[in-house]
Amino acid sequence: MEDIEIARNVKLEPIINIAKNMQIKEEEIEQYGKYKAKISQNCYERLKNKENGKLVLVTAINPTPLGEGKTTMAIGLADALRRIGKNAVLALREPSLGPVFGIKGGATGGGHSQIAPMEEINLHFTGDIHAITSANNLLASMIDNHIYFGNELGFETVTWKRCVDLNDRQLRKVNTGLSEEKGIIPRMDGFDISVASEVMAIFCLATDIKDLKRRLGNIIVGYTKENKPITARDLKADGAMTVLLKDAIAPNIVQTLEQTPAIVHGGPFANIAHGCNSVIATKLALKLGDYVITEAGFGADLGAEKFLDIKCRKANLKPDAVVCVATIKALKYHGGMPKEDIKQESIEYLERGFHNLERHVDNLKNKYGLNVVVAINKYIHDTTKEIDFLKEKLQEKGIELSLVESWEKGGEGAEDLANKIVTLTKKEANFQFAYENQKTIEEKIEAVATKVYRAEGVEYTKEAKTKIQEIQKLGYENLPVCIAKTQYSFSDDPKNLECIEPFKIHVQDIILKAGAEFIVVLTGKIMTMPGLPKEPSAEKIDLDENGNIIGIF
Repeated sequence: MEDIEIARNVKLEPIINIAKNMQIKEEEIEQYGKYKAKISQNCYERLKNKENGKLVLVTAINPTPLGEGKTTMAIGLADALRRIGKNAVLALREPSLGPVFGIKGGATGGGHSQIAPMEEINLHFTGDIHAITSANNLLASMIDNHIYFGNELGFETVTWKRCVDLNDRQLRKVNTGLSEEKGIIPRMDGFDISVASEVMAIFCLATDIKDLKRRLGNIIVGYTKENKPITARDLKADGAMTVLLKDAIAPNIVQTLEQTPAIVHGGPFANIAHGCNSVIATKLALKLGDYVITEAGFGADLGAEKFLDIKCRKANLKPDAVVCVATIKALKYHGGMPKEDIKQESIEYLERGFHNLERHVDNLKNKYGLNVVVAINKYIHDTTKEIDFLKEKLQEKGIELSLVESWEKGGEGAEDLANKIVTLTKKEANFQFAYENQKTIEEKIEAVATKVYRAEGVEYTKEAKTKIQEIQKLGYENLPVCIAKTQYSFSDDPKNLECIEPFKIHVQDIILKAGAEFIVVLTGKIMTMPGLPKEPSAEKIDLDENGNIIGIF
């Protein structure tokens, strides 16, 4: 049975009841239909002096193209915690239409561990990403309008791109202003996917509506001949952009198939942005639940690193425990096993791929000082011999393993993990960052590259070196770095799955995000506008004869 069919066959609780059970007052929510709502800032203000719950981060090894099931694991864990009597709340990202119609599909979990209504969440949801897209493109139109009417601010270069929440490689580079109207100046431009927009990053890192407006105003959209930055505030665009986002900034509440509350808000990509749900949503969840389960995008080298070095640093958060998700098929894949044989038992390839899991666990435990449990997302073709091998290898390193079957069994299939998390969160953690902000930009990049990725060094293009010098002159050197890199490898080469031989990280470009307050470092061949695969998921999505959506997975 498809995920969408499983979700549709479950009777959901009206969202007003879910909210009431969380001690959210009726006047603190705004319903978007029967099963979705937004929670007002008044709720957080009422609870802000309440002690925080335990924060549990779900991350993973480097994934295969279809992912390793982090969201399914997070949902199953939250459901399992409630099954054993704990007050658990989910804090997740919103799905982007790019992956939904692309190769990965939806991002609402799978099987019997889903958030619902899954088709609505995966598509337009409450319109947050559309609002972000509009705010981004309003700024773009105001830039070109300003230039058209005389360019009083003196734009020499424009650095701000338009965006759309779809995978469309044709829009990576476009020529604009080709109407030949008097006064219009043609120029080369391009589009990012909306979830890579700086507006999305700002949306997810802002602490409230005032902070949102401040950050939007600080966005650098271009430079003068003298290389002086021009901001959104200079264009007087920050007010209108904030208005477009005033409703979106309120976190969304939905539920799992087992009626566990889920706060779903914001969704930047982790390979080209910082990959975490909003600070506002996470902080609210910590007031509403005794255990908050959240996730970071892709593998721990990307998602967890940015969650820890950017989000936790900015929001003054600290995980009480970390779940590192792995699948046996992915470990064999990272051991060099051919895709067509991946379902076959093989201790040899599993052992070769184990180093991928080992590196992630070592980073989380020894580089960041966190308490870690490994969760194996079990598939039907996993053998007892392979599972026992992993248990033995992890026991040698003092790491517990939990076999999770939440896709098939929902919360029941993650109860062992839930019990281990309760125990793990009672232990003291010695959390530390991979670098300090006071280091130079190169030192911060090299700290992540050598400590987290295990690279032997970093190489910079001439353009990247120049950009670093310019950022230093502008006084933004003390911002954290957000490294844009492939999710499939510790290296910046998506085909280098095993990373056994020494490798270097290749920095192609540096982009200052003054509003988001981090520095984006583009490595390898990473792009901020993905493309569709040869057979996109969009080909399978349709309406059946009864008007029901089909094909979303």
